[in-house]
Amino acid sequence: MTTYPAEPEHDALREGAVPVAEPSNGAAHDGWWMPGANGFAACALSGSACTVAQARQFTRTTLQGWRMCPGLAENAVLIVSELVTNALRYGADDHTRRTANYPHTEPFCHAWLALTRQERSVLCAVSDAGAAAPVLRAQEELAESGRGLHLVDLLSDAWGWTPPDHAGKTVWATVSAHG
Repeated sequence: MTTYPAEPEHDALREGAVPVAEPSNGAAHDGWWMPGANGFAACALSGSACTVAQARQFTRTTLQGWRMCPGLAENAVLIVSELVTNALRYGADDHTRRTANYPHTEPFCHAWLALTRQERSVLCAVSDAGAAAPVLRAQEELAESGRGLHLVDLLSDAWGWTPPDHAGKTVWATVSAHG
């Protein structure tokens, strides 16, 4: 089920983050990290070649720490993988696109990933600087891409995005434990 724009949450995801080299669960993470003992966890995503893998590991580790059921966790990992891939591919602002060929001018954070535990469900949210809303493309059998949001739509209970503004947008999805 697709749900469309909600209220902007950009500043809430960016304020209050603390830099630490190692989160309380012992997993090593570079950059910004907010531990998830209270049902909220967030991390900055750099845009490097291993960012999507790091986002998957962050999600898996966080949901294991919250003792979420394995089926929910694996669905959330796949959803996060697709949302982060789209954020890195389509969510850059114009300045980032212009400076992408110059690593020394590239900003630290291309996107943010936040996870929120809500009883038997998890909200996965990825914020980026892009101004374009996500587009659920028509499926083409032989296409090599374009299936990510269809996967998000299939695996989530609901998904949507905040209206893009000067800070960008947040694309989110909720996934619940069924059964």
